[in-house]
Amino acid sequence: MRKQDLSRKDEPRTGLKDLDEVVLLSDVSADDGAVLTAGTDGTVVAVVRDGIAYIVEFSEPPGTLATVMADELVRAGAARA
Repeated sequence: MRKQDLSRKDEPRTGLKDLDEVVLLSDVSADDGAVLTAGTDGTVVAVVRDGIAYIVEFSEPPGTLATVMADELVRAGAARA
C-alpha cells in the first residue's frame, strides 16, 4: 500500500461521481487503519480534487470509509485492464 499524495496533478481521472458503485483494484488502508483487500466493493460518497481520489464507504466492515486514489479503483462491472 502506498501513501496517498493528493497534490499530484498527473493522476488518471475515472469519471466517477457520488453514489457510484466501485471495486478496489489493490489493497488500501481505511481511514480507521483497517486493511481493505483488492476486490472489495464500495460506494463513492465524495470526490476529492476533481477525481484525483475518492472517499468510498465499504459495507464490510460496516460503515468503513477510505480515501482511495483514482488508479486504485474501478466502477463496478467495468472491464479491468
